[in-house]
Amino acid sequence: VQLQASGGRLVQAGGSLRVSCAASGRTLSIYSVTWFRQAPGKEREIVAAIQWSGYSTYYADSVKGRFTISRDDAKNTVYLQMSSLKPEDTAVYYCAADPTWPPRVYNDYDYWGQGTQVTVSS
Repeated sequence: VQLQASGGRLVQAGGSLRVSCAASGRTLSIYSVTWFRQAPGKEREIVAAIQWSGYSTYYADSVKGRFTISRDDAKNTVYLQMSSLKPEDTAVYYCAADPTWPPRVYNDYDYWGQGTQVTVSS
């Protein structure tokens, strides 16, 4: 499966943004999808994940209550809706797919999107 992340841009603190992870080559419905982010000089960290069934989700403590992950299998796309954005949310956001659950460390994933830059200005 090929993944393409998109939707990142510059946004002011307190604002909202939705990034997308579109799949091609294979149906995304058999994969759990995880969003990671990586800020300059920092390790890639998990942000949110959604199980292949859509019934289970996971959020990092830093984004709970502010971010929502969802999937539309008819569009072969997973979304990350981000609200109440903070400057510390600034990072390149990557999506990754895996047929298992729960989400794992980033180097266990075989399928990655290219990343989309989210910049939150103060």
